[in-house]
Amino acid sequence: MNLLSLSAVELSAAIREGKTTAPQALEAVLARIDRQEETCHCYVTVDREGARRRAEAVQRQIESGALTGPLAGVPMAVKDNLCTQGLRTTCASRMLEDFVPGYTAETVRRLEAAGAVLVGKTNMDEFAMGSTTETSCHGVTRNPHDFDHVPGGSSGGSAAAVAAGECFFALGSDTGGSVRQPAGHCGVVGMKPTYGTVSRYGLIAYASSLDQAGPLTRDVSDCAAVLEAISGYDAKDSTSIKREPQDMDFTGALQEDVKGLRIGLPRDYFGEGLAPEVKEAVLGAAQTLRDRGAIIEEFNLELVRYAIPTYYTIAAAEASSNLERYDGVKYGYRAPETQGLEDMYRKTRSRGFGPEAKRRILLGCFVLSAGYYDAYYLKALRVKSMIKQSFDRAFSRYDLLLGPVAPTTAPRLGDNLADPLRMYLGDIYTVSANLAGLPGICLPCGADSGGLPIGVQLMADCFQEKKLLRAAYTYEQTAKRFQPHNYIHNV
Repeated sequence: MNLLSLSAVELSAAIREGKTTAPQALEAVLARIDRQEETCHCYVTVDREGARRRAEAVQRQIESGALTGPLAGVPMAVKDNLCTQGLRTTCASRMLEDFVPGYTAETVRRLEAAGAVLVGKTNMDEFAMGSTTETSCHGVTRNPHDFDHVPGGSSGGSAAAVAAGECFFALGSDTGGSVRQPAGHCGVVGMKPTYGTVSRYGLIAYASSLDQAGPLTRDVSDCAAVLEAISGYDAKDSTSIKREPQDMDFTGALQEDVKGLRIGLPRDYFGEGLAPEVKEAVLGAAQTLRDRGAIIEEFNLELVRYAIPTYYTIAAAEASSNLERYDGVKYGYRAPETQGLEDMYRKTRSRGFGPEAKRRILLGCFVLSAGYYDAYYLKALRVKSMIKQSFDRAFSRYDLLLGPVAPTTAPRLGDNLADPLRMYLGDIYTVSANLAGLPGICLPCGADSGGLPIGVQLMADCFQEKKLLRAAYTYEQTAKRFQPHNYIHNV
């Protein structure tokens, strides 16, 4: 049995049936990491001995009948901005290079309670600020489909690890598309749930009103299983929402049925700037759903052109506030050989943060400063509300919206890093979901002429994840042109 070719749900079933064991699955993953981690660089930390202890303990629980869920025994990875007790959590920043939390993020805790085995922490853009996983202080992560290209970001390490078979599923965080965009670039499934559905406790903040943890998986069935495990109210998170249990039966939504489902195609998403191959693949996905009975219509989604400036104004403002705590006094990096408190502050923050984090902190301080607060930050908040109203009008007509997840396939390493504005514009199709708190999913829908994956994005109204999963599952089962397992089968 080729364990690495299985999905997470398939692997867990094989373990429960006695066809393999959790330690054997873990060793298969560790062997894959040994073979290619030096090239891909998906991980910041691989906790080999800790993972082996956890796998043995989980196997005993499975054999005793204490663990029977669809993720029991499955090796997983989590983005390095999710706290893990006793295991280094760096946010890919020199500022936290030696930080070891005293508690575990709620999402990670829930997955471990479900029997998943944590392998390690994945690479990311520093403090989740970036779209390529090139701003990490630990070095770049490479796209498993072509090592000369980026995996996307900021959850690029998690997406690349899933695509490369270095784990069976992973967690990322999505502030402006940071789960969905790398999923599209790496040919895996990535989902951002409705804001408040998944606890943010233990997720190190970038922009608190936008951040949301979500799964990166090999297929839609795995995505539903992971989302079901991590969702639910958490009293430790003041933004957590209480939802009815039946609303979070995400695995029950895996049905091949889109007949009568109304899907809107925003014209604004298919205009200038969209690569022809990406447009063709995404419209092909829409046609596949139409052939299965969905009603597809084009429409104008208002205010989309304002999404990027609105997002970066709000995100930078919140980032400058959240990152204020890293001053060299309480915890984290402190610059040596300083003279006085002000000198220590200045040198600590100058040396501890990388260029992209400093750029966003400075932008945030500017838009929050006296004289500019009304002109920029308050105006951005008003436009954010208008964007949400625009989506409300769209969802009064349509069940789902369909479009690309990124304007192009994965860029070459270094291309976007040299041009920050180009990197920011790469989020044009994803940031609106975060501004409006909407759920969104990305899954593979093709490949370009160079073999790089193309992703299609579906968005739904708040709390309508089950519609998203049903449509995504139907498409995945119907269109077999580009399988999420492609890379693993070819290695």
